[in-house]
Amino acid sequence: MAKSANKNFEKAPDTLTMKAIQVFYEGHVQGVGFRWMVKNIAHGYEISGWVRNLEDGRVELQVSAEEEEELEAFLTAIQKSALAGNIRKTMRRPLCQTFKGFEIHF
Repeated sequence: MAKSANKNFEKAPDTLTMKAIQVFYEGHVQGVGFRWMVKNIAHGYEISGWVRNLEDGRVELQVSAEEEEELEAFLTAIQKSALAGNIRKTMRRPLCQTFKGFEIHF
């Protein structure tokens, strides 16, 4: 394998090894700081993605991580957060996408 002439070359994340998921949260999840809590929780994990409110009252989260364990730990932290009682139902769907950073979409 040839070395790059540019010493500052950074390998892009391999989308085949990245784990990504879309999660929909139902319940009393809007107007209670849910998105802000998710963003704060995200700071403690090596994940990237975004979260947003949907018109139908749900919250959508799309998130990726290099390690499945990191992704699952992040999702568990959300379920155990101060707003966990507001979550009535979650629906998960795998994604083939990666993200940079973590933000709230409006």
